Amino acid sequence: MKKNTVALSLVFCLFFLWAISSNLLPTMIRQLMKTCELNTFEASFTESAYWLAYFICPIPIAMYMKRYSYKSGIVFGLLLAAFGGLLFFPAAMIQEYWAYLCIFFIIATGMCFLETAANPYVTALGNQQTAPRRLNLAQSFNGLGAFIAAMFLSKAVLTTEQPAEGELPADSIVYISLAIVLIAFALLFVFVKLPKIQESDRDAKNRKLIDFSVLHRSHLRWGVIAQFFYNGGQTAINSLFLVYCCTYVGLSEETATTFFGFYMLAFLAGRWIGTLLMGHFRPQQMLLAYAIANIMLCIVIMTFGGMIGLYAMLAVSFFMSIMYPTQFSLALTDLGDQTKSGSAFLVMAIVGNACLPQLTAYVMHTHAGIYQVAYVIPLVCFAFCAYYGWRGYKVIRK
Repeated sequence: MKKNTVALSLVFCLFFLWAISSNLLPTMIRQLMKTCELNTFEASFTESAYWLAYFICPIPIAMYMKRYSYKSGIVFGLLLAAFGGLLFFPAAMIQEYWAYLCIFFIIATGMCFLETAANPYVTALGNQQTAPRRLNLAQSFNGLGAFIAAMFLSKAVLTTEQPAEGELPADSIVYISLAIVLIAFALLFVFVKLPKIQESDRDAKNRKLIDFSVLHRSHLRWGVIAQFFYNGGQTAINSLFLVYCCTYVGLSEETATTFFGFYMLAFLAGRWIGTLLMGHFRPQQMLLAYAIANIMLCIVIMTFGGMIGLYAMLAVSFFMSIMYPTQFSLALTDLGDQTKSGSAFLVMAIVGNACLPQLTAYVMHTHAGIYQVAYVIPLVCFAFCAYYGWRGYKVIRK
């Protein structure tokens, strides 16, 4: 493990960076509702544009990395995401919704390179038995990025001050600054030597760029299904958090972004505490317990709504924290030379973010009097996660 410390530290930074990008989306939904005069349902397609890239791109990305390396995929992804961030400059000039959707797709494609590479790379750098705990530790940095995006950057994006003539709006400044940071990290990865993951003899003979037969493994197949629903449920709650606070609870944007910061702080705390608890409990047991807790909390949100529902969401964030990395690492168990292909399908499952939040937003928009009923959709999503922690994770060897 010690010889991999530098590599793991750099890869942990990637988890931080893509969290900044993805967790600015709820703030941008609120901002674009004002900039482009959109309703809740229309603005929710910001998430669709971003997460659609995670459905389209993982297989080509996995093929690219199998032909070249994890490192080349990381560098290319950083530069592509940076290019998307720099496009906020012309987008600020035209202020058309379609332009923002195109930009978010480009940024997400770059981040998809990072995620397709980083998750399996972390599981491979060390003992396979401790892979779930190691991936949860890496995802803790993802939680830190989410907290910073929610508590601080969201306030910068949602500033009420109008830019002077010739000045860039605040949201463009945030994304252009992020692009500069991404370019700096790309240069850092170019010059740092990363450990290569050794191929097995079987992999050396089998040069398939993507192996669809991996889906015959039931624990991976159920893992893909669980990841689809987890991602959709999490993003449904995340993306509508500020809309819920401002439109339905009546909070100011300043207060709402502070609550959003606490929401992401709960997520960060859940990641760190969950990583520690995995030293004492089996990952699948924790996944099952956390999923059941969130099912109960969704019932509270649906029953009461308002401020009680808002506080319940803070608890939901805590219990969502370990689900993604735990399901990811359990699904990659025992895949061997099929790990890159398995990782690609797991990342593709993030397409749940491109449809389930829109369904939730539609229900909320069309049932404004009982808006909280929309949270039945995340409830169903967590039920699939509970099943994976109960039975779906089991590795069946033929």
